Amino acid sequence: MLSCKLQSWNALAPGLDNHSAWREWLSHPSPLPAELPKIPMKQIPPMLRRRFTELGKCAVGAALPILDEIECIPGVFASRHGDTALTLSLLEGIAEQEPMSPTGFSLAVHNAVSGLLSIARKDVSEVTAIAATENLIPLAILEAVTQLQDREQVLCLIYDVPLPELYQPYSFSDSFPFAVAMVFSRCEGVNITLEPFDPEAKGLESDCSDSVRMIRFLSGLDDQVCFGDQSGVGWRLQRNG
Repeated sequence: MLSCKLQSWNALAPGLDNHSAWREWLSHPSPLPAELPKIPMKQIPPMLRRRFTELGKCAVGAALPILDEIECIPGVFASRHGDTALTLSLLEGIAEQEPMSPTGFSLAVHNAVSGLLSIARKDVSEVTAIAATENLIPLAILEAVTQLQDREQVLCLIYDVPLPELYQPYSFSDSFPFAVAMVFSRCEGVNITLEPFDPEAKGLESDCSDSVRMIRFLSGLDDQVCFGDQSGVGWRLQRNG
């Protein structure tokens, strides 16, 4: 079992950009748009701001509000699919024998969001970019909590956008873009624990995606949230006190 403190959190999806809006929507869910409205990014210089794709804007829009008073912080950046729309456009260009855009390629790599945010904040702290087909959320939290052995605070940022139509028959994705930003701390915040558990013993049947169930937990609607994969590996995140 690993324990730490959840110092702060923020989540972003179309029309949902604060805690009260999320709690209202989670209590009375309704379909969300597939695209984000314009996200305020005044903290980021205009020249750099133009380099952010929808995925990056979603991630940064969730993270910036909880980083206002934090100058430097290491980060774990986690996305299951990454910027698939941009990657697909590059692949289609290759198929048409078009020259690849160096800028497009640099923004399609999995650590592009972390790099852009680091540059924007002038933060040279170390960052880790991860991907996982299943159990993305608990594995990202596991990485962040483990880093607390050497750091006082760690940012954990989890984000994805809907898959392009071409890929949708082959893999699940939420139908709307979302990002969840959390700051974990050694000494300040709500006590939480992360531990393995047997998903077959409890069952994980739910109409909600992992991301929605995680935000229910963060919003205080649930005291714990469980995750599992097809191989039988499960994780439980629990609030204590």
